Amino acid sequence: MSKLEQVLVLDPPSDLRFIGPFTDVVTTNLKLKNPSDRRVCFKVKTTAPRRYCVRPNSGIIEAGATVTISVMLQPFDYDPNEKSKHKFMVQSIFAPPDESELDAMWKDAKPDDLMDSKLRCVFDLPSENDRVNDVEGSSDAAAPVQNSSKAADGPVATAAAKTVSASMDDSEMKKLSEECRRLQAEMGKLTEENRQLKVRLQVRGCRWTTDWSVG
Repeated sequence: MSKLEQVLVLDPPSDLRFIGPFTDVVTTNLKLKNPSDRRVCFKVKTTAPRRYCVRPNSGIIEAGATVTISVMLQPFDYDPNEKSKHKFMVQSIFAPPDESELDAMWKDAKPDDLMDSKLRCVFDLPSENDRVNDVEGSSDAAAPVQNSSKAADGPVATAAAKTVSASMDDSEMKKLSEECRRLQAEMGKLTEENRQLKVRLQVRGCRWTTDWSVG
């Protein structure tokens, strides 16, 4: 007997794409649509269970309904020369009439009753040029507003700027620079603490995927 064709429609259908940088948790979504007139059970597995967190990693999809799966890649040191060999598999089977039989159903399911789809993981890290272009684009977008402000203020704004510049001596400039550096250091520390707290909360609140050995 030939293997059943996957009843669920996956979006994306073949690749799970993660966009860096990878110093923080990176999340991508996988949508599972059930176009049939029957309820379908699903389970998500991966070849790298310690690297990913999935919510939900199993469940039931009602007839005609769609479920969104959040796949969270844990922070790691990205090496552009190392190609990702991580893969995911979505297994599905038509749900039994009695939901209390779910655990037994997966345990006793015959291979011919299971439907599965495989996806590969793709890591993308934007180049430095792309980041610079994004910053320049943002600056250009803000330029008209700045110019209009200058045009509106005219000579008054220019004269005020010269007055402030002339009245500020070297010692005041030094104090302002030191204060600016101190505030930047505090902001960096708070940002790092926030990132670490976010990672801990996400890991604590999610369920890990089932191990899946490629065969």
